[in-house]
Amino acid sequence: MRRLLLLSLGLQVLLQVLLQVRGLEFVIDGEREDEASDILDHRERQKRATVTSEEEEDFGAVRGDNITVKSYKVESRITSRFAHTTYKSSVVNSGSKPQSIGFNVHIPKRAFISNFTMNVNGITFVGSVKDKVVARNLYSKAKSRNKAAGIVRTNSQDMETFKTEVHVPPGSNIEFELHYQEMMQRKLGFYEHTLYLQPGRLVPTFQVDVYVYEPKGISSVRTPNTLGAQFSDLIKVNSSTDKAHIVFKPSLQTQRKCDTCTDSAIDGIFTVIYDVNRDSNAGELQVSDGHFVHFFAPSKLSPLPKNIVFVIDVSGSMWGVKMKQTVEAMQAILDDLTVDDHFAVIDFNHNVRCWREDLVAASPIQIGDAKNYIQNIRPSGGTNINEALLRAVQMLVRASNQHLIDPRSVSMVIFVSDGDPTVGEIKLSTIQKNVKRVMREKFSLFSLGMGFDVDYDFLERISMENRGVAQRIYANHDAAEQLRTFYRQVSSPLLRQITIQFPEDSVTDVTQNRFDKFFDGSELVVSGKVLPSESTKLTSIISAYAASLDINLETEADMSELDMQLAKHQHSFTGFAKQMWAYLTIKQLISERSFAPTAATKRKITQRVMALAVEHQFVTPLTALLVESEDATERLLADSPKDPKQGCCSTLSGPTPVQFVYQPPPSWLQLSTQAPLHEVKEPKVEEMTLPATVNLVDNDPHFIIHLPGTSMTVCFNIDSKPGDVLSLVSDDGTGVAVNGQLIGSKKALKNKLRTYFGVISVHYQPQGVSVTVGTDIITLTDGRNDNSFTWGATADIMQDGVRVSIVKDSHVNVTINNNIQVMVLLHRVWKKHPVNVDFLGIYIPNNNQYSPLVHGLIGQFSREPEVRVYDVHEGADPLKKEATMEVKGSRLLVTRGWQKDYRRDTKQGTDVYCWFVHNSGKGFIDGHYTDYIVPGLNSFLHMN
Repeated sequence: MRRLLLLSLGLQVLLQVLLQVRGLEFVIDGEREDEASDILDHRERQKRATVTSEEEEDFGAVRGDNITVKSYKVESRITSRFAHTTYKSSVVNSGSKPQSIGFNVHIPKRAFISNFTMNVNGITFVGSVKDKVVARNLYSKAKSRNKAAGIVRTNSQDMETFKTEVHVPPGSNIEFELHYQEMMQRKLGFYEHTLYLQPGRLVPTFQVDVYVYEPKGISSVRTPNTLGAQFSDLIKVNSSTDKAHIVFKPSLQTQRKCDTCTDSAIDGIFTVIYDVNRDSNAGELQVSDGHFVHFFAPSKLSPLPKNIVFVIDVSGSMWGVKMKQTVEAMQAILDDLTVDDHFAVIDFNHNVRCWREDLVAASPIQIGDAKNYIQNIRPSGGTNINEALLRAVQMLVRASNQHLIDPRSVSMVIFVSDGDPTVGEIKLSTIQKNVKRVMREKFSLFSLGMGFDVDYDFLERISMENRGVAQRIYANHDAAEQLRTFYRQVSSPLLRQITIQFPEDSVTDVTQNRFDKFFDGSELVVSGKVLPSESTKLTSIISAYAASLDINLETEADMSELDMQLAKHQHSFTGFAKQMWAYLTIKQLISERSFAPTAATKRKITQRVMALAVEHQFVTPLTALLVESEDATERLLADSPKDPKQGCCSTLSGPTPVQFVYQPPPSWLQLSTQAPLHEVKEPKVEEMTLPATVNLVDNDPHFIIHLPGTSMTVCFNIDSKPGDVLSLVSDDGTGVAVNGQLIGSKKALKNKLRTYFGVISVHYQPQGVSVTVGTDIITLTDGRNDNSFTWGATADIMQDGVRVSIVKDSHVNVTINNNIQVMVLLHRVWKKHPVNVDFLGIYIPNNNQYSPLVHGLIGQFSREPEVRVYDVHEGADPLKKEATMEVKGSRLLVTRGWQKDYRRDTKQGTDVYCWFVHNSGKGFIDGHYTDYIVPGLNSFLHMN
């Protein structure tokens, strides 16, 4: 809900000869929220462009004449993306007369005010959030005794302004303290925490502290200097693995605009930008204080193809800068389309025109032609929104019905307009119903409102109802860049139909857990309460569709570990999980409330919002902050009523960042009530218990070949060099190739450099699918799409007959058409070990169903050779007997020894006794080992 909260509290202290008597007068300006949701008529919408003189005035955090601001401090504690921010100021009326002193703070619109306290000459006023009706009744009682004052104003800008005014006598000391909380939202790969520093005057003690604690670790943190060159060296960032402390503490002299100036140079935005470490595509599950939060932001996945219809308003009101910037943005946006995308362009005024009647592939020729078409647009005429949007959806429906687009693709309408409908259907509620009907819960609508005279409330409603979001584009700033920034946030959809679930009877009160899409660089968040259990772990299971993949992921969290960590950190926000759950729940309920089908449903949601807001102390559109003195005789009211449908003008000086808000959750994130296309279930990975007879390669690289016919096991090593790719299985008949690339230890021991497998590749030629397993990343590719997963989470992935099952930090099973299986085992070593490195072992069952053409160092033994061992005798090593082996027409000297099978004991391994063939298996394998070196990881073996 878009609103601008302006709180003005008037307090007048009248000095009498022997006694201070506090009298307060009351003025309130605003409207109470109704249960009905009315649509504005055209005349009411004309008022949106009106700017009052009050809104035009300069903003200052501390206002008043002849006052001394002793201190101005801002502190934010961000823990796991949830921020608690406090603004504090201490002020003295240093003039000779009584006067009003103001304390004003810009806060993000997505934030909830959680408290406000004020101390005036030792009298403390403390805030508490109450049901709006209760708060107003208490307030009215104080008002009737002339013991209350307050003013509430609203505005639909992306920021709120908290305003407090106190009328005090000379020499008075006033202390202000405002608290608010918000969830950091990830956009384009980063979290951005913004503080507005506009003290309005020089301050002897000025300090900003931002504390960040992220349990998984902070991958990057920076503070772009937007305050001015003179402050570039004053912003200090101290960071460690999981903590960061950002300090800004300018001296009084540094704050001056010039050496002799008395004005403050601090006037702008203080920003902290950071991101966290992500060791798993399954996300990060955290449990604290009886609540859980799951952060899901996978990466290294190929984008899904897009089908976009751009709908551009070219009515007369778009003439000039608006059209110029829209054309500029469209030129760049069209260049960002990929060869897998399809698009169309519709421009409209009183008529609707189509560049093409159907979607076309985003080829260079088509993109160039579309650019020329847009370049030649000349705005004029009225605004036929209804027909333009219906025409756009018809294009998508036709393309879908004719199977002209990828069934896994994402289809969307991007609508750019600066006004209200004036031609055709002009009733907003009817347009909204028409669009929802044709969308069929299948496509998304993203609306971009240009300027201040657009009906943003309508755009927001129609977008949210159709699985999209709306964004205001400020035409008096760099609108072209705002348009491009918004597009970048929706230009790379990675997943469709995402579901995040938890084991039955483990959690309750879960926030939205089904999402229609996930865009690269963003983040999905699910929270809830944890039920009492004997288990020490909580597990979450994620199911989704990616480009050509069906994905199931699993991750888990310890129930008590995070609370122990938080207790150790002085500046962490220990109640973050509980507050974040309430924050998400309230935002979600407010969104649901706006679309409630009946009055009864709306009342029920209202009751839930009020109860949660009071319990967790959040000022919402349904609650108010009652600020009262210690004896409760004086009360001040901080209200947040529903936005009036007029007034949408900026009170900020300078650019406002483009916001792409996931919360409150728009309806496009919520799947329909129909069953998902694929069952959500725990990933069913294959166990490590492969058949008893497997051929394997492990350690340096030791080959162990089981020969079931003779109940014999034969071993050999390959003494090749790092970088070589060895063919393990090469089967032209089934189209399967399994290859391994060697890596070396960090240094040689006894003049010998040990080698290991660092990468294993399983290539399935008929579908062009390759699975490449490394010690850090597991990648699936089909030649067009690359999708990567880490060892940090259990996963089950399906693509074109190839199934990849990952068991966290343990092993990967690759199964092809249910008849060929390969298991890759991960060996981790101490990262600071002077010699050893992480490496892989490979285990292949004897019963794999190859064709007669199979070969390779392991594949050749699917046809078991005739082997006879005789003349067993003592060897040079009394613990290792020697013997003669007859195989393939050769007689070989072999040694009785043992190697390790690590399937059941990954640390110590299980001894496997075998006859060892020396000289890299010479005589036992076909040809020489160098014959098995192939040029690439997906190569097939071709021996002479």
